[in-house]
Amino acid sequence: MISRIKLHFTYCILTVFLLVGCKKETPVEGESQASEITDTLPHIEPYKITGPKLSLAFKGKKRETIEHFVDKNWNEERDNLSMIVVKNGQIVYEKYMGTADKNRKIEMDEHTPLHIASVSKVLTATATLILIDAGKIELDQKVSTILTDFPYPDITVRMLLNHRSGLTNYAYYADRKEIWDKKQVLTNQDILDLFVKFNTPLDRPADRSFAYCNTNYAMLALIIEKITGLKYPAAMKRMIFDPLGMKDTFVMDYDKDRKNVVPSYKGNGVEIGMDFLDAVYGDKNIYSTPRDLMKFDMARYSPDFLNPDLIKQAYVGYSYEHKGEKNYGLGIRMIEWVTGQHFYFHNGWWHGNTSSYVNLKKEKVMIVALSNKFSRKPYMVRKLAPLFGDYPFKKDKDEEALE
Repeated sequence: MISRIKLHFTYCILTVFLLVGCKKETPVEGESQASEITDTLPHIEPYKITGPKLSLAFKGKKRETIEHFVDKNWNEERDNLSMIVVKNGQIVYEKYMGTADKNRKIEMDEHTPLHIASVSKVLTATATLILIDAGKIELDQKVSTILTDFPYPDITVRMLLNHRSGLTNYAYYADRKEIWDKKQVLTNQDILDLFVKFNTPLDRPADRSFAYCNTNYAMLALIIEKITGLKYPAAMKRMIFDPLGMKDTFVMDYDKDRKNVVPSYKGNGVEIGMDFLDAVYGDKNIYSTPRDLMKFDMARYSPDFLNPDLIKQAYVGYSYEHKGEKNYGLGIRMIEWVTGQHFYFHNGWWHGNTSSYVNLKKEKVMIVALSNKFSRKPYMVRKLAPLFGDYPFKKDKDEEALE
């Protein structure tokens, strides 16, 4: 009898142990749904650009010209720079200079993530296009059918991507004391809630004209969250960063990361603190490196990246109501010359962070320049485009080295 009791007791203990051992732990925010949809969430795949290996002579000649350009415009003692030039997936030139974080004495190197400012829009647009390509949403779908509280029935996903929505800029709108208490951190959802609460009018009718506006990409981040069931940082990690091995790239979580990320500085070296707008993402708030952005850029050349029709729609201008060569596609700026040559790029600026992403599609060249010490110099790297193709930028004496 005693042995049977012992046996029954042992069986009960073992059963409890197995049940406890098999019980799932409560996941952290943003990960619960990830475990459920990991296998079905569309994502970008890595891609290695094929083509002839660049000769040492070719790389040497290009590198010498680029070095002359950088030495002429940047100063090792005064400037911060994180830069790369890539062709056919092969690094032609790479440069890191300056102290990324003065307090922690972190020197700039290939693993130092910097705030890429509005270059973040290129990645947000890519995540949106991936969802469109997978049939999760439609390019011309009304935003109000996705975000049910969205109070503007005429605005579509395409209009957010190409900045033709007419939405007001949240940064200026929330700066009004009657609208928002700047002692409180603003979030993407707060922006939408404010539009509903105050019945905020559009700045202009939807799709009437182009107006670059960060609000468009803050709303796209909400759409990504709605469709994936994940917070934007987790969705971007799952859809883009992890599949491509972008280990130094992340979306800043304001509560968790703001004290740990590399700060930004004024041109005179004074640190710029964060403010109530620094929790909004989609339009900004991605931290990355040139090498990680190289992985991202290469993946977009894959024949399986998106269907050809969707890619064509991404790289075409939508705003011709004003005469000029400049235009905007779906998450990418462009210059369209009468010669037929197209130049694709995106710049960024947030606090002391400035960035430039140049994508020479025809030549399979990427140029990236980042700085966390305010300077317009990163925008100058477009002048390197004539090194690789027929890009008729107006030349001055500073550009003679490119000939």
